[in-house]
Amino acid sequence: MNTATHLRTSLADAITADGELADPAWRDAAASVPRELFTGSYFEPVPGGNETRYRPVRPGDDGWLPGIYTDRTLVTQLDGRVRADEVTGDEPVADSPSSSSTLPSLVLRMWRQLEAEDGQRVLEIGTGTGYSAALGAHRLGDARITSIEYDPVVAASAASALAAAGYAPRLIVGDGLRGDPDGGPYDRLVATCAVRHIPLPWLHQVVPGGKILVTLSGWSYASGLALLTVTGPGTATGRFLPGHTSFMIARPHDRPPRPTLTLLPGEERATRIDPAVVGTWTGSWVAQLAVPAAERMGEGAAQILWDVSTGSQARTAPAPGGGWTVVQRGPVRLWDRVEEAIAAWQAAGEPHQEGFGISVSAERQRVWVGAEDGPGWDLPV
Repeated sequence: MNTATHLRTSLADAITADGELADPAWRDAAASVPRELFTGSYFEPVPGGNETRYRPVRPGDDGWLPGIYTDRTLVTQLDGRVRADEVTGDEPVADSPSSSSTLPSLVLRMWRQLEAEDGQRVLEIGTGTGYSAALGAHRLGDARITSIEYDPVVAASAASALAAAGYAPRLIVGDGLRGDPDGGPYDRLVATCAVRHIPLPWLHQVVPGGKILVTLSGWSYASGLALLTVTGPGTATGRFLPGHTSFMIARPHDRPPRPTLTLLPGEERATRIDPAVVGTWTGSWVAQLAVPAAERMGEGAAQILWDVSTGSQARTAPAPGGGWTVVQRGPVRLWDRVEEAIAAWQAAGEPHQEGFGISVSAERQRVWVGAEDGPGWDLPV
């Protein structure tokens, strides 16, 4: 029986079995909120070729409803403008994802990690489809949830879905990086988009002792999920959490447009690290901290770094006699900085992101390894 109620209950049971829903109230939210109202049509990735292409899946199509109640992220918009229900025909399209419905287990895990309690007010950055806001409203009450969406088309769709599902949180269309200066203070803030640094308005809109849960990312698209405690107006400290969490980066924080990459000659030398390490989850994170204005491409021994702001380049390759070489050019020696950062991380025992912390003030935002006085890197503010 593939009715929505049955599929929704089965998904809630599966997430509970995985240990994400220890709180019965969140399990009830997962079993009650109709995800199909929030996703509607969505895109399926089509394998093959050099670029990912997407096929629209619409209500009534084979697999539409079971797909919605599979624990996965569903792409709902491409290129900041194309929605699945607007695509004519069934031919795949090749734009980049710009909005999505995050896999339910991650949404619920983040609500749990946020440590939101009865009576607290929560500010959500990135309404998206509205599914996360609906879960929060079900658990904490409509009056306790405010959600901000940057894209007015996405926001309108979420508002309609929330109303259809019977929820009425406070919704704002605007720049979530500015927060909600007229609606605070808040006890909790959760971001369903990634940022390059913590927006300072958030630190003034969450009460001292309040929590901020946010994914830090960058132009190389490495990610780490951090839980911060606000220590005072404009200041916070926190730790990164276990697991592997990634979100689309907030559009104002995304890299600027760039021309097609042309690899140019430069100075060549042997590398001091295996380039493949920057292709691992935490290795790529460390490399991004070291060169936050760079975009990373390639895999394995063949890595390419391109500094978006200066045009500096670094590219690695296997050396004929063993080991690897790097060619660098431009005012920023990208690979030198990456080697230094990777060496510091390796000396600390190569911890996953849960071994990292973050300190934030109006003057500086710093990510560090181990302890606050350990090796660290400033975020681009």
